[in-house]
Amino acid sequence: MPMPPCDGSRSGDATPHVPLIIQGGMGVGISAWPLARAVASRGQMGVVSGVALDRILAIRLQEGDPGGHHHRALRHFPIPGVAQRILERYGDAEAFAQTGRYSSPPMFSERPETELLELAVAAAFVEVWLAKEGHDGVVGMNLLEKIQTPTLPLIYGAMLAGVDYVIMGAGIPRDIPTHMDRLARHEPCALRLHVANGADGEMLFDPALFGHVLPAIRRPGFLAIVSSEVLARSLVRSGGVNGLIVEGHTAGGHNAAPRRGPPGERSPVYGPDDDVACERIAALGVPFWLAGGFGHGDGLMRAQASGAVGIQVGTAFALCRDSSMVPALRRRCVQAILDGTVSVRTDGRCSPTGFPFKLLDLGGTAGASDAPLVERMPCLHGYLRHVYRRDDGSLGWRCPAEPTSLWAAKGGLADESLGRICLCNALIATIGHHHGWPRQEHALPLVTTGDDINCVAAIAQTAGLDYSAADVLDALLPPAVG
Repeated sequence: MPMPPCDGSRSGDATPHVPLIIQGGMGVGISAWPLARAVASRGQMGVVSGVALDRILAIRLQEGDPGGHHHRALRHFPIPGVAQRILERYGDAEAFAQTGRYSSPPMFSERPETELLELAVAAAFVEVWLAKEGHDGVVGMNLLEKIQTPTLPLIYGAMLAGVDYVIMGAGIPRDIPTHMDRLARHEPCALRLHVANGADGEMLFDPALFGHVLPAIRRPGFLAIVSSEVLARSLVRSGGVNGLIVEGHTAGGHNAAPRRGPPGERSPVYGPDDDVACERIAALGVPFWLAGGFGHGDGLMRAQASGAVGIQVGTAFALCRDSSMVPALRRRCVQAILDGTVSVRTDGRCSPTGFPFKLLDLGGTAGASDAPLVERMPCLHGYLRHVYRRDDGSLGWRCPAEPTSLWAAKGGLADESLGRICLCNALIATIGHHHGWPRQEHALPLVTTGDDINCVAAIAQTAGLDYSAADVLDALLPPAVG
């Protein structure tokens, strides 16, 4: 099936390259630029996660930027003055070395500070620029619709770096293609914010805030992650969708809730109603990839037999040495999978988003079934906070995973807070960063994978605990392609 063009148009000649494999855009910093570049340089689609990129750039700079990669990318940022201001704020590695504590950027809100917008735009630029450096392969950026406020500046920064695709799931990203069209013309955008208990708000982003002549940029392709034919059809009909990633409930990270049964169950049960009919997806006339359980053996062949262009694979890439997971944790995960001493469970309560979330039941992590109960601490990052309307009509921000006293003070219901985990703190700990609240110096990491962890065992048995992204592609692709 030919791919639509990625130049902002919605019809015309197809691009010549159709990637068979899309590498999953995983977690916070797991699928960072080294992994995306390793995959894209092999002719498949490398994907960077857009979650918390502003924080990650600030962290890397304060750690001294080993290898100088982020400094190198910032030197290519096309808007004068922004890189210098960021380096002045976060480039003091000596201060971090002395205190061991990061200087954290402000949290996003409906009216983010200019400093934060500059950081988010530059961070997305840096991540995509590094992922694209040194090859002409295809690079995408993955975002979650549920994390709304950073979306527009992140997309804009990625577009400044020439990102090829924006990929979005965990919600209904109906308006994103239109926003991408406007950003390609450097026009202001207003993203609708979902407000829990009142009329929706909006978050404004105007590239004119940079106050300079802006470079010409192209509109990338847009791939929507869906889990039902109904949503797929609705998004395709709304326009601007260049392809679909059809994610089954066995895929890692956030899942759609089961179609039957009450929402919010601790252990959701999926059935035949949750399977997607590929023939109906194919009838929509756009390319699609299948995700969830296709990461080894004949997965690619099975997907193509169903009419798909190819597959999206996450778990095998998340645990390869090119990912940014803490190496010791990553090796422990792979060894436990090889030993058969670890399992995966879907938890319907732990994520503040309300979506079920997959956890690797690994001892010493927040996802372990015997993980100790710890006192909740305020979230230092705030990406999964919900917008709510205060009694005076203004907008406020709250998260069901924050300390219960804070949640209740903001009008949150006690039942909605039960069983939640602060995914922000835990997932940032998974890439080795423990921020400085008391008693949270060593926040437990959290590992998410898909149900099919046998794909990791199959690769590691041949290539070892420290297998590479290239080893994953060798296992997935036919010899003539790989």
